[in-house]
Amino acid sequence: MSRLQADHLYKVFGRRPEDAVRKLEGGADRDELRAEGTTAAVIDASFSVEPGQIFVVMGLSGSGKSTLLRMLNGLLEPTSGRVLFDGQDLTALSPRALREVRSKKISMVFQHFALFPHRSVLENAAYGLEVQGIARAEREKRATEALELAGLAGWEDSWPDELSGGMQQRVGLARALATDADLLLMDESFSALDPLIRRDMQDQLLELQSRLKKTIVFITHDLNEAMRLGDRIAVMRDGKIVQIGSAEDILVTPANDYVASFTQDVDRSRVLTAGAVMADPGTVLGTETAEGTVLRTAQDVLDAAPATVSADAPVIELFTPCSTSGAGVAVTDAEGGLIGVVPRERLLAVLGEPMTPETDVVPVPAQTRKEMTAGA
Repeated sequence: MSRLQADHLYKVFGRRPEDAVRKLEGGADRDELRAEGTTAAVIDASFSVEPGQIFVVMGLSGSGKSTLLRMLNGLLEPTSGRVLFDGQDLTALSPRALREVRSKKISMVFQHFALFPHRSVLENAAYGLEVQGIARAEREKRATEALELAGLAGWEDSWPDELSGGMQQRVGLARALATDADLLLMDESFSALDPLIRRDMQDQLLELQSRLKKTIVFITHDLNEAMRLGDRIAVMRDGKIVQIGSAEDILVTPANDYVASFTQDVDRSRVLTAGAVMADPGTVLGTETAEGTVLRTAQDVLDAAPATVSADAPVIELFTPCSTSGAGVAVTDAEGGLIGVVPRERLLAVLGEPMTPETDVVPVPAQTRKEMTAGA
């Protein structure tokens, strides 16, 4: 079961919002509604988030991403649609029941820290537990552990104004972690930080995620941040989700020109993996290497390759072996079986342009791989 599911969510502000939803369902656009005095902030948003996944919602200002996030925990009531959390319809809960879910199962990390200046770092980190009515000794114990996870051990008695911006954001993250919530909602949480501190916070989040396996919805306007953090990414424009996929999906096969425009300045070599750009091994069988060896079997390909890599190896690691040999880099599975090849020409081509249907990867069926390996 998905941990979180958005089911055809709409949020319309202004007069007769339900009528506006019907018009949108009938094909009306945002501009038509705006002329009538209503604003469609989110239009027919549907997606699911699996347990332990970082799901990133990316879009420019006004795209609807923050409004969408606030519907996920009930801070905003959808005009239409449902939000399911562990199978429970949050939109059907009473206000009291919804507050209970928010206080214990869903935590939020804001863009602007939202720390209490008159409370110590420890007291700020323990605030969510205080709201839950947890006894002081227990909440201080859990807050101390959360601060240690966030890299703030030893700062418990400090005041927020004694901390740097990055450290203050760590306190906000620790406060969310202290409640041991199943779902973290992070709204532009790093966008107010300087670039170096921002990258440090991204590293911190990824390290924590590797240990805690939280389910996270992360809002950002920065595609590089989205691609670095997201297991899956939803791109929003004018209230609509225009594409959902992995970083590789969005970079290699953008859904439209709008999405493609975002990817122009992305360092493709650090986002794409060998598995995303590899060719079917069959495409090199029967060819001759510079040394005169004809590649007839999978083992021939492996022997001729200047290096072997796993499917999740970043493309940047393929440059050196490709530059020293005319043969392609071999991509292998966990058992060492050949599953793909990255020739030099293909590597250069996929770094320069989005893949076309002619250059898209055709996955090699498992049975075919076994047959090739058996014939080595």
